[in-house]
Amino acid sequence: MAIRSSAAAPATALSLGLLLALPVATGPGAGLPLASAVIGGLVSPAIAEPVALTSGQSAARETYDNAVKNFVSILRQRRAQIDSRQPLPNLPGQALYLARVEMMSAYKDLTDALPSRIGRPNRFGIPPAYFDADNEPLLDEYRALFDVMEAPPASAQGSDTPFKDVVDLATAIARGRGLDAANAATAGRISLGLFFAETNGKQNAGNARSNTYKGSLQTGPSEDRNGQRKWAAIKGSIAVLDPALSRRDDREEARAGNLDHRFNHWTAVRDALMNAHADIFPQVPAIAKALPDPIDQMKLFELIQIIPTPTRAALQSGNLVGHRISDPRIMGYLRNNSIFAFGRVDRARTSATFREILDAMWLFNAKFEQALAKSRGIEAGKQG
Repeated sequence: MAIRSSAAAPATALSLGLLLALPVATGPGAGLPLASAVIGGLVSPAIAEPVALTSGQSAARETYDNAVKNFVSILRQRRAQIDSRQPLPNLPGQALYLARVEMMSAYKDLTDALPSRIGRPNRFGIPPAYFDADNEPLLDEYRALFDVMEAPPASAQGSDTPFKDVVDLATAIARGRGLDAANAATAGRISLGLFFAETNGKQNAGNARSNTYKGSLQTGPSEDRNGQRKWAAIKGSIAVLDPALSRRDDREEARAGNLDHRFNHWTAVRDALMNAHADIFPQVPAIAKALPDPIDQMKLFELIQIIPTPTRAALQSGNLVGHRISDPRIMGYLRNNSIFAFGRVDRARTSATFREILDAMWLFNAKFEQALAKSRGIEAGKQG
């Protein structure tokens, strides 16, 4: 789960989807394995630049070149450790994540200083001012390493229909909270977006940057227990609304037994939704009116993961998109989740409206597009 805060005590958590903070690449060449020789030699070739650079431009170029070299070095180190079956350090994804953020930040500073360095679009949908498409193989390897480091434990209990499970559970919970069928379906679609945002749609995922947050929606132990308690309180009404889903829930509970509920896909999703989102589902009609774009709706619910208290305040303000955040602590939570995180200009921001925050969540766009496509398939009767 993302970095969250509360009025009483902020809690730090890191979601797999936000850790990677990269959409799944699509198109020709997407997902190809990156050979160690490529990692060893790949640094983007220089684009034509003015003959004479200012001292600031030269410094920006040097900083970026060093950031790329550092990212390559850490990728090579982690790949060598994995391939030789060496023990990995605690939180093995942290250094990778920070190096990737620093590379993108340095590139944004470089393109601010030298707009001629802005290149072609990339497979990941990252704005070209933030990422050099020639370095796509580095991000392919980055994702591949996280896939290894965050593989589910051997005891994890998966589902043959992980995406449909998310939609079915969210829809049933929303109906239990009083929504009609159409708005409950919207809640189901939004929740599928959370699954992609948190784990790239991978069930029972681990977390290479946190020893606390695990599973399909990346919850901590206390959050999972809270979700279990809330589910028990509405289980009776759910059984009336959807007897088949209630029977499935009984089977999954029996199957999980004494297993950590976060490593049974069904119970992990159920408990996570009950913990953080069920109380917001009754506001879905108002949210859809204020944010007609389904991608924005998903982003808002992801912000409930990242900054729950400010997001709830924005929902209650009567001016959702215009509600402004200026607390340095909250701005820090956003930056730690790849929002206003790249380059000096973004990092210098001291406040932002929710409209500006939603627009700055561009790293989530492709994830949510995937969720929308998967949702349409489920609505069309395809299992997922």
